[in-house]
Amino acid sequence: MGGHIEEELEKTPPTLGQRLAELLAKQVGSWKFFFIQTLGLAVWVYINTRGIAHFDPYPYILLNLMLSLQAAYTAPMILMAQNRQNEKDRKALYGDYDLTYDVDTRLKKLEEKIDKLSIMLEMASKK
Repeated sequence: MGGHIEEELEKTPPTLGQRLAELLAKQVGSWKFFFIQTLGLAVWVYINTRGIAHFDPYPYILLNLMLSLQAAYTAPMILMAQNRQNEKDRKALYGDYDLTYDVDTRLKKLEEKIDKLSIMLEMASKK
């Protein structure tokens, strides 16, 4: 059933914005990004407190502004990627529901046939 959902999603390929949002969410949600950003922040703080340059002294207003901008742009893009994933999950859920309904219907028909055969066998054995 999963292949059918993937085929359906491929019929409507993601837009450029959706692809960018998914790529960004994938990168930002990784340990690699976390460690690189942590290292970058540590270097920034070191340079501005103990290093040669002091272009953003404590309380690091420029750094705060940059992180706020990053969060302002990253959060909506992550939400866009989650919306697309929710759409995929919803389609898969409907596909699973349809499959379950179809299997349930077939099982009920088989059960009815078995009941009829059972009655016929009882009647034949009584003769």
